[in-house]
Amino acid sequence: MSIVSGIVLFAVIWFLVLFIVLPFRMETQGDVGEIVQGTHAGSPSSSFSMKRKAKITTIWAALAWVLIAGVVIYGDIGVRDIDLFNRMGPGTDG
Repeated sequence: MSIVSGIVLFAVIWFLVLFIVLPFRMETQGDVGEIVQGTHAGSPSSSFSMKRKAKITTIWAALAWVLIAGVVIYGDIGVRDIDLFNRMGPGTDG
């Protein structure tokens, strides 16, 4: 895997983890009871911290990236290992 591939892989994983982490422990303005004029009741309250979410996302994305990059680099798991229905036919690798 090249450096650019590693960076792209990390960026994709980071955004996937971000969308998973965003709703955790989020309090809406409706939950708190402090709805700001002109906003939706489902908007995040003032206690929402994007900086904290970004830190958590970066930590989890780095762990996932190490795992996935390790599998890609060392080749322990290939496409034929995931072929549950044997649609690829017999392999030529030993």
